[in-house]
Amino acid sequence: MDKFYYVYVLLSERDGKFYIGYTDDLKKRLNDHNKGKVPSTKNRTPLKLVYYEASLNQQDATKRERQLKTTWGGRFIKSRLEQYLAPMR
Repeated sequence: MDKFYYVYVLLSERDGKFYIGYTDDLKKRLNDHNKGKVPSTKNRTPLKLVYYEASLNQQDATKRERQLKTTWGGRFIKSRLEQYLAPMR
């Protein structure tokens, strides 16, 4: 079985902002974020997984992570989650 690498988007329920990252174990990473084990999000919990993509290799996942962290990527995420985010406005 192939190993997957995940690019994921979390939504902070505290500040309403996104966090974008990548991992090879999505459940564990989400758990780590919500337990405050990740320095960049420890003060932004609780965090909700709102989007993810799977890649078959780490290089593709890190490239996609960098893309999503750009201005274009932010627009893509907001557009992709338009219906989900609508009630929050």
